[in-house]
Amino acid sequence: MGTFVISKRINDQYKYEFTSRKGKTIFTSNDFDLRFECEEAIEDLKNSFEEVFFMRFKSKNGKFYFKIILREVEVAVSRKYTTQLLMQKGIDEIMRAGHKSEILDFSAGHDIFPPAEDVFGAI
Repeated sequence: MGTFVISKRINDQYKYEFTSRKGKTIFTSNDFDLRFECEEAIEDLKNSFEEVFFMRFKSKNGKFYFKIILREVEVAVSRKYTTQLLMQKGIDEIMRAGHKSEILDFSAGHDIFPPAEDVFGAI
C-alpha cells in the first residue's frame, strides 16, 4: 500500500509525497505554508479520487510524467517515467491505494535514527 509522507522543503514550506509500497515517490504536492494545510489537502485528495483528472505529458528529453488535477486545480506533479506503461502503473497505484493510504509526518526534522556514534561507538 502507498503512503503519504509530509516533509519540509529547504525553504521551510511543507509538501507531501505519495510513495509506492516499495518506497519510490510517485508524485509530489505543491507547497504549503502550514502543516495543517498540507494534512487537509491530503485528506481532501484521499476523499476525492473519483474527481481526479490525470494530465499526461512528455518532457523534452523523452520522459513521461503527469499532473494531478482536482476541481480544476493542479495539486501535484509526478516523478519522471521512462515509459508510458510505467507512468500508467504509477497512476494505477494511486487509484488503487490512495484512498486507504496512511500519512507519515517527517516535517519536524527530527532524526529517526540515533547518531552513528551512539550505535557503533567512537570511530
